[in-house]
Amino acid sequence: MRPLHVIALTAVAMLAFAGNSLLCRLALKATAIDAASFTAIRLVSGALVLALIVRLRAGGQRPLGDWGSAAALFAYAAAFSYAYLSLSAGTGALLLFGAVQATMIGWGLWRGERLGGWQWLGLGTAAAGLVWLLLPGLAAPPWQGATLMVAAGIAWGIYSLRGRGAGDATCVTAGNFLRAALLGLALGAITLPWASLDAAGAGYAVASGAVASGMGYAVWYTALRGLKATTAATMQLSVPVLAALGGVLFLAEPLTARLGLSTAAVIGGIALVILMKKPAAGAAPAAAAGVQPASRP
Repeated sequence: MRPLHVIALTAVAMLAFAGNSLLCRLALKATAIDAASFTAIRLVSGALVLALIVRLRAGGQRPLGDWGSAAALFAYAAAFSYAYLSLSAGTGALLLFGAVQATMIGWGLWRGERLGGWQWLGLGTAAAGLVWLLLPGLAAPPWQGATLMVAAGIAWGIYSLRGRGAGDATCVTAGNFLRAALLGLALGAITLPWASLDAAGAGYAVASGAVASGMGYAVWYTALRGLKATTAATMQLSVPVLAALGGVLFLAEPLTARLGLSTAAVIGGIALVILMKKPAAGAAPAAAAGVQPASRP
């Protein structure tokens, strides 16, 4: 692919991943849809789009994936939706990003990977940024929503780790979405007595699943063919920033000093971990936002 092609595809994918936070927060804040219904509609619409993409591709491969990864994907999507009942778009995206990175870096350390001095500094800076964000105070996010978003990030980190080396990323993601959609429908059935739907909320959920998730992942996996692993991981650092800016511009959310400083610390710290990683140590970890492997939720 031509460099401009890769840049354009990467930019579209990053906007799509940030759009997931904005669409979810907008739906749960401004419409009548409940979190379980949003989750179910998002997963089903994403599964349908990804299945269609796989079907139309040359060769017409069948969706792959497995139930373990699908369960992790469902856990991410459900916790993500419930967390955005109380979190702002920027805060949620930052917590998700930090939790995904912490899960993947922690797994690497557990498996024997070693960090250099600059990487430890970056990891400490990122951790300090998250601690600062969560410290009690008027600007601190609600602990229930923060806990759920951290859980969503851990689930996505597990999903990303399980997806490493799994073959055709689009086929694997399509199969996992199909299985996760069934779990999403089960959640919707269980919570049916408390369900609340309207056209606007359902529309945002479809946009999140079909466009920001399904098409976004397909575009990102195409862009990855022209990106180095470190470049791909670094580009994903933009997602929490885009989500925060989108929250300010489209949802009238305040950009507090605490969020701004925490974002700078977390993104700057993770950038050090990624950029200072030795090539021999393997591929750079996937970023939050978002996507397995080397991708964003």
